[in-house]
Amino acid sequence: MACTCVVGLQWGDEAKGKVVDILTDTHDLVVRYNGGPNAGHTVVAGNKTFKLSILPTGVIKPKVKSVIGNGVVIFPARLREEIAQLQKNGIETGDNLVISDRAHVIFPYHLEQEKITESNEGTGIGTTGRGIGPCYQDKVGRVHAIRTGELVRPIHLEERLRQILDFKNRLLRGFNPNAVQFDARELAKEYAEHGEFLKPHLADTTRLLHEALAAGKNILFEGAQGSLLDVDHGSYPFVTSSNSTTAGIASGTGIPPRHINRVIGILKAYTTRVGKGPFPTELNDGPEGLGERIRKVGREYGTVTGRPRRCGWFDAVAAAHSAQINGVDEITIMLLDVLSGLGKLKIATAYELDGERIKHFPTDAGELQRCQPVYETVEGWSEPIEDARKLADLPLGARKYADRIGEILQLPVKLISVGPDRVQTIFTVQG
Repeated sequence: MACTCVVGLQWGDEAKGKVVDILTDTHDLVVRYNGGPNAGHTVVAGNKTFKLSILPTGVIKPKVKSVIGNGVVIFPARLREEIAQLQKNGIETGDNLVISDRAHVIFPYHLEQEKITESNEGTGIGTTGRGIGPCYQDKVGRVHAIRTGELVRPIHLEERLRQILDFKNRLLRGFNPNAVQFDARELAKEYAEHGEFLKPHLADTTRLLHEALAAGKNILFEGAQGSLLDVDHGSYPFVTSSNSTTAGIASGTGIPPRHINRVIGILKAYTTRVGKGPFPTELNDGPEGLGERIRKVGREYGTVTGRPRRCGWFDAVAAAHSAQINGVDEITIMLLDVLSGLGKLKIATAYELDGERIKHFPTDAGELQRCQPVYETVEGWSEPIEDARKLADLPLGARKYADRIGEILQLPVKLISVGPDRVQTIFTVQG
C-alpha cells in the first residue's frame, strides 16, 4: 500500500494537474482534500485539454476512483458543468466519482457576500469571487452551513434555508440596500434538484478511504492551490480559506498523517501569484520586460478566472518554507522550458528585511511586503528544450539550473517538465 500526496510549494498554479495525471497510472484512487471552484487544474492529454476546478484530475481516467473529500466546498452548478464537459469529450462519470456527504455547499448568497467584501475598500484581498471564503466561514460558524448530504432531503433543506436566509438577506441588505435577496422555496427547489443529480455519487468517503487502505490500495492525494496560500502557514491574510498543505489531508479526508509515505512538492522554475499580496521576487519591469515575457511564453493566466498572473524569479526562501511544513520527500520542476533564451537567471536565496539579512519566510504579510530579495545569478541557456526527453538532452545551463534548485532546497529533483503534454517530461536518474 502506498499513499502519495502531490502538493504545490508556491502560490498555486504550479502545474500540479500534469503530475497527478502521470501518477494516476500507478494509483487506484485520486483524492481532492481542500478548496473549491477557485482551484484550476489543467491536463493536456493528446489533442485534448481539460480544465477542472472541483473534480479531481484522476476523473479523466474512468478506471481510477476519484474522490472529493469532506474538506472541499462544492458549488453544484459548476460541478455539473465540469461533468458535462467531460461527457462531451467521451468521458463518463459513474461510480468512479465519489463525493463526501460531509462536504459543504456553496450557495448564491455566498457569492453575493464575497462581492460586498471584495468591493469594500480595505477589505478586499483579490479573491476569485466564487463564494469560497463565505462558505468556509459558515462551515466554521456551524449555524448557517449546509452539507451535500442535506441536499437529498428536500423538506429539511427548505426549512434550513428559511432559517439561514432570514439572517443572510438581512446581512446583505445591511451592507448594500440594493443587494440581491433570495427566496428559500426557490433556492431549495434548485438545490434539491442538484441533490438528486449528486445522490448516486454521495457517500461516507472517510469510511471508503479507510476500506481502501485496508485493502492495500494505492491512494493519491491532490492538493488544491499552493502552500503559500495555506490559511495557517501562508502569506496571511492574502491566502485561501483552507489548508492547502499536507496538513489538510487529515482534516479534509479523515486519513491520519502516518499513512502518507511520499510527498511530492511541485515547483515552477520561476514564481507566479494571482491576486493581491506580497511577492518579493515579482518582476515589475513593464510591458516589454522579463515579467511580461514569462507571462506570455508560460501562458500565465488563471485557469478559473483568466486573470493574468504576476510573474517573478524563483524564490528559494519561500519554497524552502513550503517544503519544510509539508515534509516534502522530492521535488518536481515544472515549466523549465519557459526560461529558455532569457539570458542570466536569478534565484532568491535570502531576503533583506529592514537592513537585516534573513533566510526564513516571515509570518507577517507586512514584513514580507518589505522584504527585498537577495539574488544568486545563474547562467541560462539559449536553445529551446521542449523536445528534450532525458537529462542528456537538456543544455548544460538548464541542467545546472535545475540542480541548483535541488541543492538549495536539499531535496532530490525527480521530474522535470518541459511542456504541457505528458510526453514532455524528463524523469531524472534518481527517479
